[in-house]
Amino acid sequence: MFQKPEEREHLSLMLSEVLDDICINERMVKKRRKVVMLIETMSNMAWKSKGDNFSLYCLGSQSEGTTTPGLQSDTDMVYCNNEYNIIQDMSEWERGKVNYLMIQDVNTSPGYCFLQLFDVNTPLPITVNPDANHIVDRRGRILRKNTLETENFQNITQHGPSLAMEGQQGFSDTDRVIAYPCKSWPKLASCWLERQDKCRWPTQRMGTASGGCFVVPTGSKVSVNPELEWRISTSLTERCLMFDSNITQLRCYFLMKMVLKSCLNPRGEINISSFMCKTVLLHTIESTEPSFWKESNLTECLRRCFMELHSCVQKEYLSHFIIRENNLMAGQFTDETKHQLLENISDFIQNDVQCLLTINRDNLGQRLQVKLNLVRQGEYSFDSSLEMSEHLSAELYVNFARQVSSNHRVLLKDLHDKDTRTLKQSVETLLTYRESGNKLEKNAYKFLAPFLFSTYGSALASADICLNNQISPQAFVWLSSGLDSDVSSGRLKLASAFYSEGDMKRTELILRQTERQYNSCPLFHICRCCCKCPERPTVEFKKVCNEQSLDCVKQMTADCVIFTQQEVKCIPQELQYELFRSTQDDMLLHREEKEDYWMDWVVVDSLPFIYFLQYKIYRRLQRYQDTQHALCKLIRTIEEDKDIAHKETALNILGQCLEQEHRPKLALKCYLLSLRQRPRNNVANDHICRLLSGMLVGK
Repeated sequence: MFQKPEEREHLSLMLSEVLDDICINERMVKKRRKVVMLIETMSNMAWKSKGDNFSLYCLGSQSEGTTTPGLQSDTDMVYCNNEYNIIQDMSEWERGKVNYLMIQDVNTSPGYCFLQLFDVNTPLPITVNPDANHIVDRRGRILRKNTLETENFQNITQHGPSLAMEGQQGFSDTDRVIAYPCKSWPKLASCWLERQDKCRWPTQRMGTASGGCFVVPTGSKVSVNPELEWRISTSLTERCLMFDSNITQLRCYFLMKMVLKSCLNPRGEINISSFMCKTVLLHTIESTEPSFWKESNLTECLRRCFMELHSCVQKEYLSHFIIRENNLMAGQFTDETKHQLLENISDFIQNDVQCLLTINRDNLGQRLQVKLNLVRQGEYSFDSSLEMSEHLSAELYVNFARQVSSNHRVLLKDLHDKDTRTLKQSVETLLTYRESGNKLEKNAYKFLAPFLFSTYGSALASADICLNNQISPQAFVWLSSGLDSDVSSGRLKLASAFYSEGDMKRTELILRQTERQYNSCPLFHICRCCCKCPERPTVEFKKVCNEQSLDCVKQMTADCVIFTQQEVKCIPQELQYELFRSTQDDMLLHREEKEDYWMDWVVVDSLPFIYFLQYKIYRRLQRYQDTQHALCKLIRTIEEDKDIAHKETALNILGQCLEQEHRPKLALKCYLLSLRQRPRNNVANDHICRLLSGMLVGK
């Protein structure tokens, strides 16, 4: 079947069309890469603005654009601790940093090293063991163990150097890898750089683009010192190589992973990894002419890669593409597993078409059967190419909006005092990217900065109101700079400041504009506080995401409104109670430090806050009919809107509104419903005590 050259060419073209339909195409690859690189850049900007000395790198299939929902690829995140400095000779030693000398000798596996601890103040090795993270070897060297502490992350399982985190519903799982940076190129890979002058691919420019490497805490499977070895990682260079690959090469890698997960690994064991497939692909690209990699030759490209993989398994030797002495298959599988793998790979090489036709992930096999007219049209039902593109675009944009929200919270996380100096420093650091940042940094700046500007402006306005009950021009400028953060939260911060100042006219105007905008476009609600299952994007939302650039995120997402303690005078009185939601027992027994930091703030969903503020200003303006209309909208929103993340807060402010309407029994019902939503860390307990006390006194 499909053995003649013209038949194989036809099959390749049909297979390429199928991959285009499931969004393994240049457009979606570019879109995915842009979003992931912006997330990486924005996270690094947030950490630097906060003063943290970490760098984040998003690697693997998500950043390369070689994944689909059917592959269920993890998100690979490398957290690089820049407090450490990995050196290869003494000229790289830095005062004030924790310096480790990279040691590679007969006792280390190829591609791995030991880390010898050096003094912070002088370029001399430490001679006294400082703690349990180090050991003294027979030569008296203080070496760092690779058993890193994992308490920095929640819900973690250790997998080699990575810390695997189970994704919440609607999110991909995340492999978080802790790494230490080495600014220089690994000496073991110096011969690879020298080869680039003689090779057509990769070029020397690509080889040096990353400018260094990492060490990650894992030892070789065949090491005699597994707890001491650190793997030398050239992940950034590998990412550059994948970014330079053409669409046929990327499709070939995608298909290798599809076949791997569907046909190759016996009994579901991970004997051949995606990284091995990538390495095989890179070796194959290097050894073939560029003209080989074209759409009409896709099936031959795939077979060539699997022939290379078969040879590697047979020899039990797969050379790392950059550090050639590192055998990726050393100690990887037993004789029985090897025999089964060789049989499976041989079967695919001989019957590749039949295997491809049976792959169920993303309906790949079914789609190919339809393209080849092997089944009747309409026999299978699956999403069209447009539907796939719209779904993936929406998924990317929503994930990006969530990451913007998360990074805003990173900047606010440690603001516990009433002083705005820390906040000001973060703003000033962030502003430097507007003037001197690179293209990615300037692009990330325009998404992240408005959120922080709103908070800073609100904090300044709070200080102004406390001082003379009037918002200063400086605070107004910062609040105005945050108006386009998203559809609603920046505007509502300004409206709340005007309300607290007593300017009902401008408050009403902003609320009317915000409500109009809120209801005029397809929206997705963003909240990074709770583990609430995310809503499904609407058809209209997906369509806009597919057709427009990432800038549309600002006009189609609504984040929660966050008030920190620095903004207390800009928070309506009914919401100020939320700053004191936790009792002493709650603080000690029912809060997770890493997850529940937001409980020190006031956090309220945008739509209930709009109607609450409307109720308050109309009541103050004595416009009874408008007051009741706003109250009805608040009640209806709480009852009908399933996307409210902080329903307990919405019920608490509704209860206080009902108290002001002299309807204490309904107010009590609201507080009880609030406790049903969140039994602990809920100020509804105080509201109930206060209300019951008042009712008893009234009797």
